[in-house]
Amino acid sequence: MEKKKILIHSIAFSPDGVSTAYLYNDLALRFKEEGFEVVVLTTTPHYNRVESEIEKQPLRPKFFGFFYLSDYNGINVIHVPQKKFKSAMLRMVGFVYWHILSFFLGLSMSRVSLIISPSPPLTIGFINIAVGRLKGAKVIYNVQEIYPDFLTNQGKLTFKPAIKLLEHLERFVYNHSDAVTTIDKVFYSTIVNRFEDRRKLHLIPNFVDTKIYSPVIIEKEFFDENFPPKPDVLKLMYAGNIGHAQDWEPLLYLAKRFKDKKVEFWVIGEGVMKTYLQEQVKLHDLANIHVVPYQQRNKMPSLIAYADLHFIFMSPKMDGQGFPSKVYTIMACAKPLLVSSGNCTPIYNFLQPLACAHLITENSLDEKCEALGSLMEKLLVEKESLRLMGLEGYEYIQKEYSKEKVTFKYVQLIQQLLK
Repeated sequence: MEKKKILIHSIAFSPDGVSTAYLYNDLALRFKEEGFEVVVLTTTPHYNRVESEIEKQPLRPKFFGFFYLSDYNGINVIHVPQKKFKSAMLRMVGFVYWHILSFFLGLSMSRVSLIISPSPPLTIGFINIAVGRLKGAKVIYNVQEIYPDFLTNQGKLTFKPAIKLLEHLERFVYNHSDAVTTIDKVFYSTIVNRFEDRRKLHLIPNFVDTKIYSPVIIEKEFFDENFPPKPDVLKLMYAGNIGHAQDWEPLLYLAKRFKDKKVEFWVIGEGVMKTYLQEQVKLHDLANIHVVPYQQRNKMPSLIAYADLHFIFMSPKMDGQGFPSKVYTIMACAKPLLVSSGNCTPIYNFLQPLACAHLITENSLDEKCEALGSLMEKLLVEKESLRLMGLEGYEYIQKEYSKEKVTFKYVQLIQQLLK
């Protein structure tokens, strides 16, 4: 019997080093294990280029570099060239080029039974619907972020005709896909009324690879100038994109307030706000904030173990449009969280019933900072409570959000659509 072919169409995939890539890497491998033929249509690495990973998965140019091919554990991967251009015009040209070439590459594939893709961008759903209709393939659209809400709430999109156009496109994608998945109850309730047939919308959360992310004991070889042994210091860490989705003012406030106490902060990663953060650290002489470059994935369990508490301070303008996947990885490593977010957001909705996170929901910056400061004073004398909180999160992740359990839900959905 001929295998059914699944096309994964994603803006990021291995060897790119970002959370969406890791998520879809695991989904691709699960689909392959379940007996599907899998092919991936993506971009060249441009979010987090990890040279060691590119060496393991080299890209071979085709047709003078119009696109590239690679092999991911026996899965064929097609890469359309993309770069992080500083010029907005060049970014737009690259974006359009990716869409056009992806459309024709998708059409050129034979025997495709199903296409699945994550947002963003919203337009990827439109391309897949067009390819799916022409090839008789089913289409699944995975809502990781809600567009255009994400752009309008952030204030990046204010031109009303453009907003209306994107709203129409969003509803077209939802209602012409064969199934839509979203990752959180808040997301589900936000978009469900935008469907003509609500049965198309399915709630399937993201997940964590509990074989990679688990509690570890730090070896002596781990310590270096960026991460020295400091057993008497309360260590707080953020590892991820240093961007606009995070609120950096509370961090700067805490660093100033606890400048002369045994509290230090680590911020690990890259992003558009990294320069601003470094400038503020230098301006206010905040030696207790350590800004460290992006670290490879295989080092993350030890990095998570190094900190006593992991902080995520969500930007008030954007905290309702995203769910940081790092929440799962931190919990899987049996570490507690300190989260600042509104009380009607995906991250709050997920963590509020659990005993693994301190949640700060004050609206104004002053109230938020004061609440964080008071909590930190308390934690300096109750450090042992953090270990117990971490264990609570670990047990919950093992039970509900392991890679094996969640990827099986996608397999079930695909089998249902392909009957």
